[in-house]
Amino acid sequence: MSASLKMPFRLATVALALLGANVQAQSLNELYQAARAFDATYLAARADAETAQHKLSQAQALRKPSLGLGITGTQSRTELPDIYTTLANGNRVLASPSHGVNRTAATAGLEGRYSLYNRANGATISQAERGLEASRAGLEVAEQDLMIRVAQAYFDVLAAREALATSQASKKAIAEQLASAKRNFEVGTATITDTREAQARFDRASALELAADNDLRVKRVTLDQLVGRNEVQPQPLAQPVALPVVEPVNVEAWLGQADAGHPQVRRARVGLDVAKLEIEKAKAGTSPVVDLKSSLGGSYERGSGASLPGTTTSGSVGFQVTMPLYTGGATDARVSETVLLAEKARNDLEAARRAVAEATRRSFFGLQSLQAQVKAFEAAEASSKLALEATQLGYKVGVRVNLDVLNAQAQLDAVRNDLAKARFDTVMTGLRLRQASGQLRPEDIAALDALLAK
Repeated sequence: MSASLKMPFRLATVALALLGANVQAQSLNELYQAARAFDATYLAARADAETAQHKLSQAQALRKPSLGLGITGTQSRTELPDIYTTLANGNRVLASPSHGVNRTAATAGLEGRYSLYNRANGATISQAERGLEASRAGLEVAEQDLMIRVAQAYFDVLAAREALATSQASKKAIAEQLASAKRNFEVGTATITDTREAQARFDRASALELAADNDLRVKRVTLDQLVGRNEVQPQPLAQPVALPVVEPVNVEAWLGQADAGHPQVRRARVGLDVAKLEIEKAKAGTSPVVDLKSSLGGSYERGSGASLPGTTTSGSVGFQVTMPLYTGGATDARVSETVLLAEKARNDLEAARRAVAEATRRSFFGLQSLQAQVKAFEAAEASSKLALEATQLGYKVGVRVNLDVLNAQAQLDAVRNDLAKARFDTVMTGLRLRQASGQLRPEDIAALDALLAK
């Protein structure tokens, strides 16, 4: 292939490669939806939450009548002994020889029961209803945790990719400086020290590049495992980077939302309600239980041993009242136990509220700090870039040495790494603030796609 054709061919190959990369790149929301269908921890939480509805149905059955069917069948034979009679002369004669008695019987019946009054049943049903609320709150906690894990893994890959790109660019710049130092040494305008310093920096940059490449591979494995896909390619942040605005800007507003709506707090409140209902159930141990009972049945007998040969039917309707009079102190002990368990649930609620408030404050102030850091690093990047350009110019005219250029390049690389990390940390802390206050929703994940390159 001629040289005139090689360049267009290479450009076409690069263009196709970039096009293929863009087609394969996945957005954050796309990977989150994939994780919802794959992550075992989330799927287990969802299955556990779904069982609460069935537990409620079981409890609600206590208010409904029950009906049972019973069928029995028997076949029996009884061998009777010989019967003798004693005559007047004292002799015994056989009056009736032994014989067997056969009996065949079949019985079928329906028995119904309906609870008219049972104080414990109402508390049990209320507990199941509260349990359904708690399970939904638990599922919300699991879903928020999944969102944070997916977003963290996603931005970890992007951060590792940025770190690798910075390492590669730094290595390239140092390589150019090393080549310049070698040329200057050969012509006698620089000492061997410049060359050795540049070589040392180049060797270190090579090691950092290898470490950054390995870190990117590890981060990609973590993301692949989380979403159940191979070779995931997250979309990078769009340039220029425009971080989302987080509102409200008052920490008290976030604290109010957290106390009212955080799923952990809601679940703890439900736990306290359930504990109070358990006290009611324990006290119900001294209350009467009234049931309506009814039965309808029939029996059939035949054989020489049948008491009532033929078919017999029967039916009954009545009330059954059960009243515990003495339980050996078990009821009182159960009531005392449930009162202490309710106190534990009350303290668990207070602990949950405090933990949520602390996490909300920590995330809010952390977000404010990171936003300020991003602005400072952006200014530092611009200053460091100008400083590097000025140092490179000074090196060319002979007023700066090679070490000055290397230090300026290292400072710019460090600032760029810090800026990239601060940006990703800002996005993640914004999500963690919403999680800490109980406000994180799938829509928040979808909204972050607007920050990504199309």
